[in-house]
Amino acid sequence: MTRAAVITVSDRSSRGERPDESGPVAVAALREAGFDCADAVVVPDGADSVERALQAEIVAGVKLIVTTGGTGVAPRDETPEGTMRVITRQVPGIAEELRRRGAAEKPAGMLTRGVAGVADPHGVLVVNLPGSPRGVASGMPVLLSVAGHVLDQLGGGDH
Repeated sequence: MTRAAVITVSDRSSRGERPDESGPVAVAALREAGFDCADAVVVPDGADSVERALQAEIVAGVKLIVTTGGTGVAPRDETPEGTMRVITRQVPGIAEELRRRGAAEKPAGMLTRGVAGVADPHGVLVVNLPGSPRGVASGMPVLLSVAGHVLDQLGGGDH
């Protein structure tokens, strides 16, 4: 069974000021799709925090990492910046489709700066989702529609 991880990026949730509502949505979707996925890890906003959390999951052998939160335009929304430190190749079509779907549902969906990409040589797919439970629920089917193929390709599978 392929291992997946969810990292929720939120200052307030990391301080215990509000429950993580988006991470469990992603975890449930991954488990339902057949991934081995632990409960979401919650970390504070900021590029350094995101980078550390992603590296920890990669070292642990996870092959699919979904982040929730920190993709907007607020000063501490630095999830894409932390992710860019870890991925070696972007997969822009995933992020573009997530933005397209999000904006079709709600105009603010076009404000997400989330990225998607691959961390070589580990063969890990990393995708940033917005922090709202609705945004995660909308984005997970998009991600899951291609995740198996991407992971197969990263593992040496044929087209």
